Amino acid sequence: MDVKKEINQIKKVLDDHEKRISKLENYLKTKPEIKRKKISVKEFILSKRPKSDVQKTRAIAYYLEKYKGFNSFNIKDLEKGFRDAKEKIPKNLGDKIQKNISQGYMMEAEGKKNNLKAWVLTNSGEKNVENNFEKEKSI
Repeated sequence: MDVKKEINQIKKVLDDHEKRISKLENYLKTKPEIKRKKISVKEFILSKRPKSDVQKTRAIAYYLEKYKGFNSFNIKDLEKGFRDAKEKIPKNLGDKIQKNISQGYMMEAEGKKNNLKAWVLTNSGEKNVENNFEKEKSI
């Protein structure tokens, strides 16, 4: 009878070790999180070198989505982005948004954000900012 107890204790210890080893192996499989220095909206705009207020608006929208994690943005978000970048807010920011929409770089979001009309960048808008506002060449 003592032998059975001993065997059960050994099995329990082995099971505990197996669980611990499994946890360690899973931990080692995950890649360590790389800490990146956050870039400011001003630094981002300087790196992209937009040539017009329409491009600056697109760059700020990109920054809000990709660096700030916004699902959509409204006019107040864009105004704050201009302020944070220490850039002059365009006189008619709504026109700059409309030009981005007509060029296919932005579209209206599904819903409002804080009771204001909201927008998102389109896929081509994202690519355009990533390519420093160069138009994609058609094949």
